[in-house]
Amino acid sequence: MSTIDAVTSGATAATAKKTTTQESQDRFLKLLVTQMKNQDPLNPLDNAEVTSQMAQLSTVTGIEKLNETVKVLSDSFLAGQSLQAAGLVGHAVMIPGNKLELSSGAAYAGVDLTQAVDKLTVKIKDAAGVVIHTAELGAQDAPGSIPFQWDGATDSGVKAPNGSYTFAVTAEQGGKKVDAVALAVGQVASVSLGIQGATLNVVGLGPVSLSQVKQIL
Repeated sequence: MSTIDAVTSGATAATAKKTTTQESQDRFLKLLVTQMKNQDPLNPLDNAEVTSQMAQLSTVTGIEKLNETVKVLSDSFLAGQSLQAAGLVGHAVMIPGNKLELSSGAAYAGVDLTQAVDKLTVKIKDAAGVVIHTAELGAQDAPGSIPFQWDGATDSGVKAPNGSYTFAVTAEQGGKKVDAVALAVGQVASVSLGIQGATLNVVGLGPVSLSQVKQIL
């Protein structure tokens, strides 16, 4: 196909294809013209009524254009989110949760703070919910996600066996408790895409949304 044919073909297709908004405008104007042609000469349409109908068309047209713009932005956002999520496969992430997996004498987790604190405590529990180790992480000068590592040592002096544990966190500033959120660590195995966006499938923690990720390790 020559350049001229391509341009002609594209112009013909563009002319033949009308958007929903254009079709709605055409129908409205045809109805309005017909209504004005057939109006009762003794009781013609007044300016206020015509203005009202034109305003309704303008509103509908504006809403449709807004919806089209929002859809384009939404599609663009989802595409960007999908690419970002795909790049996390194979990486470890910190997300809200209190699970702790001890393997080869090492377990990783974290705490999310909303402010600086002068005391941060982590209590690690076994499967029965019994506290087997208490760790003082000390003062934290700034808010944010604070990672920590546990080597399996318990307060009784013995090493805990490999397996699943849970933990709880408490934070204080000036002797008063402040918000602190426990963060679990897991590796991203895959990514699922849906109408709500990208979902990360994290080993041992299940599916989580991209917005839940507090830190990438």
